[in-house]
Amino acid sequence: MPTDIRAHITGTVWKIEIGVGDSVAEGQTLVILESMKMEMPVEAPSAGTVSAIHAKEGAAVEEGAVLLTLEP
Repeated sequence: MPTDIRAHITGTVWKIEIGVGDSVAEGQTLVILESMKMEMPVEAPSAGTVSAIHAKEGAAVEEGAVLLTLEP
């Protein structure tokens, strides 16, 4: 079952560290959000493969916005 990875804060997508099709490990940094001059990593909750990226670098996102989708 796919897992949607969501923004845990309102901010800007500063950097996307993975691509569609990449295999990721649990705890790996996937996206870095910037809010109030602080960088906040978004980490993989489990191992999987990136099936979709829904955000773009430089885009403003709200807390809870889907950033990417992982497949087990």
